[in-house]
Amino acid sequence: MPVVRLPAGGDGPLRILWIKTELLHPVTVGGRIRTYHMLRELRRRHHVTYLALDDGAGGAAAIENATEYCHELIRVPVRPARRGSVRFALGLAASLTTPLPYVAYRARSRELRRALTKRVSHGDIDLVICDFLFPASNVPDALGVPIVLFQHNVEAAIWRRHSEVRSNPLARAFFREQWRRVFRFEGQECRRFDRVIAVSDQDRRTMEEDYRAERVDAVPTGVDTAFFTAGATSTARPGRLVFTGAMDWLPNEDAMAYCVDSILPLIRRAMPDAHLTIVGRNPSARVRALADGNAAVTVTGSVPDVRPYLEEASVFVVPLRIGGGTRLKIYEALAMDRAVVSTPIGAEGLDTVDGETIAIAESPEAFAASVVRLLRDPATATALGKRGGDFVRANYGWERVSRAFEEICARTLDEYRRRRR
Repeated sequence: MPVVRLPAGGDGPLRILWIKTELLHPVTVGGRIRTYHMLRELRRRHHVTYLALDDGAGGAAAIENATEYCHELIRVPVRPARRGSVRFALGLAASLTTPLPYVAYRARSRELRRALTKRVSHGDIDLVICDFLFPASNVPDALGVPIVLFQHNVEAAIWRRHSEVRSNPLARAFFREQWRRVFRFEGQECRRFDRVIAVSDQDRRTMEEDYRAERVDAVPTGVDTAFFTAGATSTARPGRLVFTGAMDWLPNEDAMAYCVDSILPLIRRAMPDAHLTIVGRNPSARVRALADGNAAVTVTGSVPDVRPYLEEASVFVVPLRIGGGTRLKIYEALAMDRAVVSTPIGAEGLDTVDGETIAIAESPEAFAASVVRLLRDPATATALGKRGGDFVRANYGWERVSRAFEEICARTLDEYRRRRR
């Protein structure tokens, strides 16, 4: 088992073992971004051991750069099945013989479970944090230390929304069955752990009401306000719409297909020069096809830095129909003083206010009308973006968010020790 002891910045009062299904570099997608910034802040005050599955995709740089967020790195090599491969199909079929949803079945690892148990047995870990729902099946009940489940989403909500937007009956049936399985599994795990940390009060309430989870807290979404900053002068291009996100993630893929098919034509009817730039890694064939023969759409693929694209945006669009948790991309755009138009699902869980810090619209007609209004009135767009930027800079820097997270962890440890006396 590859164990790397990294140069420490000084042990903190908490000794944390953090479990995840991947290394964090490159830090290019929402789940990694949230975890990276949270851990980078926690590492300054606490001792962090990071235990993860490693498929080798990040290369040597992913190991070397782990010094930014942990003191000790434990890697469990894994060879995941590529989506669409025979091995993927066989794994999917095998998962149907178990009560587990496929994503939890795929995350099972005897090696990860053994590495976790072995590391805790050393006696120098105060707290274990399981990052995301699906690796939770690798966490045994009796570790002798409190265990926290860090929930970036209500996962069942994502699968339910997948089933609702599918037109193909077989796909709809598959996603409905996976939703049922995720709902059962998520409820079981939320009740099993010593503490659940959600990323919004809305998610917290859902876990308490739907899953009868009794020990749930929430921390807000953060943003790197030192990295995402507005320029001294606006470089927004008239009519430029921008979306950022991992384009191999189905909710983002669905959002862009929905936007190009149902929203963008309405916008261009009023603003013929409007143009949508889709920025994000690994665009699927479906996403790439959106730009084929369509001069109004650009698909960039992976880019080294999303900020130049955000700077060009007259309006940042978030037409999500599927999702859970909170969208980091909205706070990133706001931190750069960009005007944002989002669906209610896109903005759910964020402390944004329609008409004050963001524009929210649901139907294609309402979404297009909101975008057109901002494109036609740059002064209003600038003012909306500035109010949103002031809001996130005042409230949602990662240092502040991480303090809330560590307070919950410390309280969980205290409660656990009191119960054990």
